[in-house]
Amino acid sequence: MTTVHMTPVPRSAVVAYRDDGVLSRAMGALVAGQLPPLPPAVVGMFVTGVLLLVGVAGTDGLAVFAPVVALLLAGPGSSHPHDGRLDWLVPPILRLTEYGFVASVGFAHDVPPLLIVMLLGAMAFHHYDVVYRLRQRIYPPPWLATAGLGWDGRMFLVALGGLAGQVTLMFVLLSLYLWSLFAWESVTCWLAAPRLGVDAADMGAHD
Repeated sequence: MTTVHMTPVPRSAVVAYRDDGVLSRAMGALVAGQLPPLPPAVVGMFVTGVLLLVGVAGTDGLAVFAPVVALLLAGPGSSHPHDGRLDWLVPPILRLTEYGFVASVGFAHDVPPLLIVMLLGAMAFHHYDVVYRLRQRIYPPPWLATAGLGWDGRMFLVALGGLAGQVTLMFVLLSLYLWSLFAWESVTCWLAAPRLGVDAADMGAHD
């Protein structure tokens, strides 16, 4: 019978909800968890929102990267344990900003709405899957965040598509890649360890 390696759920599952990529995690390693995560995330969301309102998502130059750089203010907070009373707000802030950026770039560059929905749907599917896994005490494998590019990597590639004038192509490629990765990994995980997740949840209830 096929099984999967069960990664222990850390004390603060909020960190997993962040969905950080390689760049964000590297920035977090530099400060070694000493930076509270909420203030930089709020500042990053505010600056990104202002930049999107003034129309940088529709530009074809380096300005399209400005929202990505702004949100990277939240990167150093990735290594913090997120054990503050309001730190649970950080993942929703990152999701709102990422989804807003992707949608803004897509609509500004006349990407077909179906492609925008497909890309946002792939990301939303992954994020919901992570939430449900943690409810069952099944922590996603460490490589998944790297392979899934993280919120920082996905935003960077969308911005790169804007710089190259190939936003629609980038949406197509990202949608196909992310749906294939997230759907395959999720299905194989749940098929391989359905009872393990239930048993782990039961054990947690009796602790």
